[in-house]
Amino acid sequence: MRGDGVRVLIVGGGVAGLATVAALREWGATIDVVERASAPTDSGTGIYLTGNATRMLDVLGLAESVVDVAVEISRQRSANQRGRRLFDIDVAALWQGVGPCVSLPRAQLHRALLDGVGDTPIRWGRQPVALVAEGDQVAVEFDDGASERYDLVLGADGVNSTVRRIAFDGQAARDLGQYAYRWVAPRVDDEPVWSVQLGRGRQFLTIPISAEQTYCYYNDGPVADRPGWRDELAATFTEPVTTMLKALDYDDSTLHAGPNQEVVLDSWSRGPVLLIGDAAHATSPNMAQGAAMALEDAVVLASSLTTTGSIAEALRGYEARRRPRTGWVLSQTHRRDKATGLPPALRDLVMRRLGEQMFRSNYGPLFAQP
Repeated sequence: MRGDGVRVLIVGGGVAGLATVAALREWGATIDVVERASAPTDSGTGIYLTGNATRMLDVLGLAESVVDVAVEISRQRSANQRGRRLFDIDVAALWQGVGPCVSLPRAQLHRALLDGVGDTPIRWGRQPVALVAEGDQVAVEFDDGASERYDLVLGADGVNSTVRRIAFDGQAARDLGQYAYRWVAPRVDDEPVWSVQLGRGRQFLTIPISAEQTYCYYNDGPVADRPGWRDELAATFTEPVTTMLKALDYDDSTLHAGPNQEVVLDSWSRGPVLLIGDAAHATSPNMAQGAAMALEDAVVLASSLTTTGSIAEALRGYEARRRPRTGWVLSQTHRRDKATGLPPALRDLVMRRLGEQMFRSNYGPLFAQP
């Protein structure tokens, strides 16, 4: 079907929402975007995009603008908390023929996506407060008192989705028992390597995101924010932990902290209201698939809308096509969390012997097109 005469509302101006605008730009629909944030921001930390993510950026015509400002990651290295290497992965070879693995500041990815949506209007500082089905349409009431009718409403508003809360019986994200700290520090190593140290139920990760910056991620296990976390981190792991922490003594404005959560739903749609991206299927970040799944969602949804005869048929086909893949990612994140939670001596033995094989199998189905 063509989108001529169709009105679409996209709730959320992040990766999922903006990628969907880019994917639907040739469909012909009238697209409105609302975003609860008051304006685009240059804040945030970093993001790592695996090959299946950059493949989708290429489909959307956005790969060049992202890759040109990113660091291409050639290798992933896993070590224990004493810094002893467990296994390495040549990710350039692993994802060959799919797409490069790159890392960059999250704000730069957002700017590239904003540039990619062209003149599509985005209403900043606006979000829905009610969604009411009216036949094949949805009446949307916004927090500024305005009301509009749409043929399709897409909830692309993240793990704490407003659309999911008001249209899906208030189903909330569930806590994974992981409290994470993220920040940006000066880059101290020229090698383009994603590097993680594994403690028991804890991980410290560094990824270069520019010539000058490193993205740091620390999963502190189930304990919520507490004053002594920096001292415990420095005492648990080897360098570059201390160096990366010193950056916070000079500037802690990039520090973000909060629980890791996942979203598991029996259905992603309620009539012509559909959840996509993290709003529908957020997982633990240990496979770096949040953005990748959102980008794939956008491309597959556009394909489904253009090749079926109705919106209802398109949403059914979309969900049938996406669920096996997002379900695989969910199961593999659980598997990884379980493996890293083993007693250190056993975990190190398993990782040395089977780490590379396990890593490759985690991503196996994702090498194919979505």
